[in-house]
Amino acid sequence: MKTVKFLYGKTTFDLDVPDDTPVLTSHVDQLKSDKSGPEIVKAAMENPIESPRLYELAKGKPDCTIIISDHTRPVPSQDILPAMIAELRQGSPDIKITLLVATGFHRPTTQDELKNKLGDALYNEFKDNIVVHDAHDPSKNVKVGVLPSGPDCIIDKVAKDASLLIAEGFIEPHFFAGFSGGRKSVLPGICDAVTVMGNHCGEFIASPYARTGILDKNPIHEDMVAAAEMAKLAFICNVVIDEDKKTVAAFAGDFKAAHYKGVDFLNGYCKVKPVPADIVITTNGGYPLDQNAYQCPKGMSAAEATINEGGVLIMLATCQDGHGGESYYHSIADAATADEFFQQCVNTPQVETLPDQWCAQIWCRIVRKYTVLFVADKAQEQLIKDLKVQYFETLDEAYAKAREIKGADATLTCIPNGVSVVVAE
Repeated sequence: MKTVKFLYGKTTFDLDVPDDTPVLTSHVDQLKSDKSGPEIVKAAMENPIESPRLYELAKGKPDCTIIISDHTRPVPSQDILPAMIAELRQGSPDIKITLLVATGFHRPTTQDELKNKLGDALYNEFKDNIVVHDAHDPSKNVKVGVLPSGPDCIIDKVAKDASLLIAEGFIEPHFFAGFSGGRKSVLPGICDAVTVMGNHCGEFIASPYARTGILDKNPIHEDMVAAAEMAKLAFICNVVIDEDKKTVAAFAGDFKAAHYKGVDFLNGYCKVKPVPADIVITTNGGYPLDQNAYQCPKGMSAAEATINEGGVLIMLATCQDGHGGESYYHSIADAATADEFFQQCVNTPQVETLPDQWCAQIWCRIVRKYTVLFVADKAQEQLIKDLKVQYFETLDEAYAKAREIKGADATLTCIPNGVSVVVAE
């Protein structure tokens, strides 16, 4: 027997399984470096990809806005931002720097979360120059163009008014954008709700190309690239992190070229072949990505890619913050069945996309096809039941139920971190 540790909040649920049980994991943990996170970032900044050095771009610029990630992303900002800030000041000593928090469609990031993300030194230095993006306040956003698929491209005024717009971020598999990072800092990061909903419409989410690990022909990705171009995103620094959320690689420069370079690099470590099974156990990677149910289709989609027809999917996520969005919750909870809402999404015109429809659509796509057993904090029991899946307090209980459903001879595949892998042939 061997023990598999499934990430859950800031801890794990452990399960003893037969030695031959397939465990699908990324190999990012194989990356070794004698350099620290800040040193890795500094080296990338000194060798930008298809771009001048950032200090060159900063010359003559009175101000710069840096798009930073929000509380739902384990981006190691304390590794990335110091090097970016140093180069900005090297090129323009008196440059005014604003940090724009890319909340996308998420709730606002709190001051405590910002302190935790930035650390005391950065937070204290920039606390009066931090702007938390609000996708739902039209007065704070402005149109800069039209996306290829038709909707208006509306971004935060702080970004539009910047003399220089740059972004930090990290690259990981993403369940419908292919990969996070790069252009995603703009769309959905700092876009108005109108733009986000147009990009995340039912037709695009249903596309076979809008899947984990796919960029080519992905309509969602194509819109995102166009939005970043319209916003004039001039430079990025994106990192790859390991299972311990430590920086192991960095890619800086042109937002497209540097992002693609990082994607190619990561794909070599996180792509794993599916091992179809009757029972698949997955997670949302632990804290901070498993704080709410809204994020959970990410980890669930990894299991979806390797589960047999009629299988049982066990999902682990604390959901300590609850559902993560009223509209997301009600879309699923108020529907008669998961299939009913899924069909509604697919047939909803792009201009009529509902708030948070996309994650609810993927959730229902999975729930309508498989038996989903969900392990979450006890306080979220009713919430989980409302979302049309079965609640369990522990992995042992859920696994016992799965065996009851599928039988003692059922096959099992384990995915300890569902957001870190690309499950594909």
